[in-house]
Amino acid sequence: MVEASAVKGKVIGSFNALLMAILILFWGSSFVVVKAVLNEGLTPIAIATFRFLVAGGFFLLFLLLRKIKNRHYRLRVERNDVPNLVALSLLGITFFFAAQYTGIQMAGPSIAAILVCLVSPILITTLSARMFGEHLSKRQILGVGVAAAGTLIVIAGGTLSFSGSSPLVGGLILLSTPFLWAAYSLLGKKVMERNDAFLVVAYVNVLGGLFLVPFSAAEGSLGQALTMSINSWASILCLALTCSVLGYYIWFHVLKNVEAAAASSFLFAEPLITVMLAVAFVNEQLNWLTLCGGLLIFAGVYLVTKKQGK
Repeated sequence: MVEASAVKGKVIGSFNALLMAILILFWGSSFVVVKAVLNEGLTPIAIATFRFLVAGGFFLLFLLLRKIKNRHYRLRVERNDVPNLVALSLLGITFFFAAQYTGIQMAGPSIAAILVCLVSPILITTLSARMFGEHLSKRQILGVGVAAAGTLIVIAGGTLSFSGSSPLVGGLILLSTPFLWAAYSLLGKKVMERNDAFLVVAYVNVLGGLFLVPFSAAEGSLGQALTMSINSWASILCLALTCSVLGYYIWFHVLKNVEAAAASSFLFAEPLITVMLAVAFVNEQLNWLTLCGGLLIFAGVYLVTKKQGK
């Protein structure tokens, strides 16, 4: 998910709806793909490092092709935004995916999808209101409370039946990811207003991957690149191409043509995709508390993001 501006007044058509359906399939399945690679012995940091080094390479290639096609295409961001690029890379890539993949290992893919995809909109709405002096309605405040209760139930319920090694600790680690993504989204929105959005995303992916290298070297997992199976490399390539490169391309393409609210509404289906794939392919067992907590978070998101009636 990335905050961006969209053309006002345009509804989503069948082609864009198809693109968004493909996108949520990419992003929703990524949690399960990561779990499968973790089961093959790779560390969370190694998966994140290899994914974004590969994705960064593709982004640099596409930037080069853009420059060849249009020699006037600007490859530099505003000077004042260079520190912001570093912050975005750390928030949205390095720290975010290190925490997310560690959480998937410890708590399982479903709880990761629920917390990342459903709690993030709540935080973005409330933090944005506080930063820009906007007033939260009573309905929105109620929604925040309902979502908070659902989050606690999801984390506590995960300790009863989850596929990870330590679901409670994993759930607490995953709880940091919506805060990281909210900070990334709010800062990214400002940076992308002053620079080309694809250029910003490309540099964030490149820098985020490079910043992961020292962490991977410190834990001694860089050497796993030489011992990985073909299946693991195929999974890494899939994550890099479908979730990073194609995923962001589809996201920005759709946002150029439809309202952001219409596009964002599709993202709420991500946890459903993840849960179904996790149960089918990695034998994840869900309990009723986790499902009830997820429904409460979904209800909270609806109350917070629902437009005011006229």
